[in-house]
Amino acid sequence: MDLQTAEAKIKELRNLLNQYGYEYYVLDKPSVPDAEYDRLMQELIVLEEQFPELKTPDSPTVRVGGSVLDMFEKVEHRIPMLSLGNAFNEQDLRDFDRRVRQSVGDHVSYVCELKIDGLAVSLRYEDGLFVQGSTRGDGTIGEDISENLKTIKSVPLRLKEPISIEVRGEAFMPKRSFEALNEARRERGEEQFANPRNAAAGSLRQLDPKIAASRRLDTFLYAIGNPEVIRASTHSGGLDYLDKLGFKTNKERRKCASIDDVIEYVNGWVEKRPHLPYEIDGIVVKVDSLAQQEELGTTAKSPRWAIAYKFPAEEVVTTLLNIELSVGRTGVITPTAILTPVKVAGTTVQRASLHNEDLIREKDIKIGDKVVIKKAGDIIPEVVNVLADQRTGEEVDFHMPTHCPECESELVRLDGEVALRCINPKCPAQIREGLIHFVSRDAMNIDGLGEKVISQLFKEKLINDVADIYRLTREQLLALERMGEKSVSNLLAAIEASKSNSLEKLLFGLGIRHVGAKAAKTLALEFGSMDQLASASKEELIAINEIGDKMADSIVSFFEQEEAKELIQELKSFGVNMEYKGAKPVSPAESDSIFAGKTVVLTGKLEQLTRNEAKEKIEALGGNVAGSVSKKTHLVVAGSDAGSKLAKAQELGIEVWDEEKMLEELNK
Repeated sequence: MDLQTAEAKIKELRNLLNQYGYEYYVLDKPSVPDAEYDRLMQELIVLEEQFPELKTPDSPTVRVGGSVLDMFEKVEHRIPMLSLGNAFNEQDLRDFDRRVRQSVGDHVSYVCELKIDGLAVSLRYEDGLFVQGSTRGDGTIGEDISENLKTIKSVPLRLKEPISIEVRGEAFMPKRSFEALNEARRERGEEQFANPRNAAAGSLRQLDPKIAASRRLDTFLYAIGNPEVIRASTHSGGLDYLDKLGFKTNKERRKCASIDDVIEYVNGWVEKRPHLPYEIDGIVVKVDSLAQQEELGTTAKSPRWAIAYKFPAEEVVTTLLNIELSVGRTGVITPTAILTPVKVAGTTVQRASLHNEDLIREKDIKIGDKVVIKKAGDIIPEVVNVLADQRTGEEVDFHMPTHCPECESELVRLDGEVALRCINPKCPAQIREGLIHFVSRDAMNIDGLGEKVISQLFKEKLINDVADIYRLTREQLLALERMGEKSVSNLLAAIEASKSNSLEKLLFGLGIRHVGAKAAKTLALEFGSMDQLASASKEELIAINEIGDKMADSIVSFFEQEEAKELIQELKSFGVNMEYKGAKPVSPAESDSIFAGKTVVLTGKLEQLTRNEAKEKIEALGGNVAGSVSKKTHLVVAGSDAGSKLAKAQELGIEVWDEEKMLEELNK
């Protein structure tokens, strides 16, 4: 392709992608399937790599994130970004209305907008092209975060008119993105973000824009810094104009003819707030007339024509009565705060995780302290801080024990770990947690053996290891509380059915350290039987793709234990299957399927197949199903409510199918 042809094609692709992106991320009305958008993006990426001289600053491809920055440059705001005065109740709002009417007369209307809990940003455009984005900072000087803002897909890189304008808004992290980010951080053993606001701020202050790009931020624009450049006479008219330029504004705004209407709007959102897909912490009320805004003017810190109504605080104070310790399946000791019961975000909270000893020291938490409690993301109770000035002197320092609270074995802190751990394999708490893991859905999947039943059986000394599950009798189960004939029959049938599970289910259920569900499947497929795996050397194990040194050492150590050998013999005697029963994948060379040789990621909820069923079918056709999206991924299949994996696939330009397309190809 020559330069002229490439230039025309690149222009066509950019126009299409900008239009489709605007429909998807701003209007929330996509007009083409994700797969078509991804195909066009990939085509544009290839062309820009072939003709780098044709790449422009407003190309949709810049949203994946550029090179790592050394530091953020300071930016002086041409128009100061003022903060708002606060109102905390109805009387405060009426006082604000009274002051406004005293200055400009009684003919006043207001605009109410949701106060997004994010990070205030300023976006500057010259001749319609995005040139700079910055944080609010102290209102006069902020930081240049242009490269990170470019990764937010609701931020237009080129406006629909060649206007020079400065706009203000809020960058935020939707609740779904926040939950996905914290889940990923949990899996990596990293500290979780306390709330979406902190997560958004942390994302926009990353020196590597690719990190910001991966976190699926969004924006709502709410003001024009230099309103003289437009012809609107009202604030609401200015917001309508921002819509026409291609910005994303919040559609929940309302014009109110009186302060009574404002108060009605505020009260309505106090109730509806939890149902939004993003966090809000109040309502902003603005005089609608720009002429009246100018007449009212500003103080040194805030405009006289606007006020922020703050919702009642979601943080509450209670007393930390004690710190309780629990022992997990892998022996990790976790401290939990026991609190005087208190209502937070609609539910009663009396426990909150303290994660580890380092966090307790960092927050200077003592037993007996008055503490501030909130729900992270309105879901997980956590201790925000201690009210040290309310201490009486009777508070008690907390010290992590040197020995396990369950079995009295000495605790250890392994290299590179924050947590204390009990390494006694006969620790009752670990055994109980191990039993709960063994019967879980991804392991042996014994329906009816939930945590409460397992704890009851363990307490009654009816089970002490996983083999004991297969010794349970009808008489023993009927003697338990809340266990009738029907539930006992169903449970015994589920236990019997679990004996037929394929080897990978048993391997995962045994809880071998570092061996997750995917590794268990890989091992079962590779060795075919428990006996073959048990006799494998470390060298044989690490020769397998995805099996590293730590996992190999853990597997060898497990099968060297006499207790493990005896347990497996017991399970065999009860008829528990020890062979791999899944479909044996064909090699890519042997398959003519479209999946052959491709790495596929499944995300979201599938309607016609379970995730595992789809995985087995794809692997049987020579494909490889991975758990995360990377540059090596060839295809993503997205069901309903697909989250961060879908977003990452779109950012990387990876082909995306829906479930119907996958089934069509599987059935060929």
